[in-house]
Amino acid sequence: MPTVATHSAEVGGTSEEGMNRKNLTQLPPDLPVPVDDHTADHLCGMTFPPIELQTTNGATFRLDGAGGRQTVLFFYPKIGHPDRPLPGGDDYWTSLPGARGCTPQACVYGELYGEFAKQGIDVYGIATQDLAEQAEAVGRLHLPYPLISDPGLLVAKALRMPTFTVDDTPMYKRLTMMLQGNLIEHVFYPVFPPDQDAHEVLEWLARGKDGGKWTGNFSSGGFGRP
Repeated sequence: MPTVATHSAEVGGTSEEGMNRKNLTQLPPDLPVPVDDHTADHLCGMTFPPIELQTTNGATFRLDGAGGRQTVLFFYPKIGHPDRPLPGGDDYWTSLPGARGCTPQACVYGELYGEFAKQGIDVYGIATQDLAEQAEAVGRLHLPYPLISDPGLLVAKALRMPTFTVDDTPMYKRLTMMLQGNLIEHVFYPVFPPDQDAHEVLEWLARGKDGGKWTGNFSSGGFGRP
């Protein structure tokens, strides 16, 4: 059985790789629903750190010079690959609340990328996977936006973000930020189901960016509203 290490802002989890070799883009039924462990309560209103990270488009990601430009930054554990094994095993990964779903989450952001672009909003995904893995995912999934590699958890350390470790592999818990320049103006956490994340962000934008931490309730296995 895999070893799960939890930390001050870490809860057990693992990688998504090889979860469904035939189709990683679909979520299985009856996924366990993650609960809010309040490890992201402090993030809204914070300033994104002046950290430089490498992206799959060859540019350097850094928000402290972004001016007032808006950015959607979604953190995820690991995008799976249909031909590679899953650390911990498929059943184990599926059993971890909030672990499964990186591929559909990234793909839906790709499908809706035009909606964000029309509003002048940048989209990035970020994980601890190395740059080569991130670049492979962009090509295989035909993502129209870049992915960021943060293998050292630099952002997590600076902002005290929720992470988890399985078999000595650290990963981000699924969380989405809406930023205005380098100001974190809204946090979606926990994110479930993953394939609805991009839709939820667009709906929040359409409601006028009312600010604060997402307060939706889980209903019927999905994201609901109070």
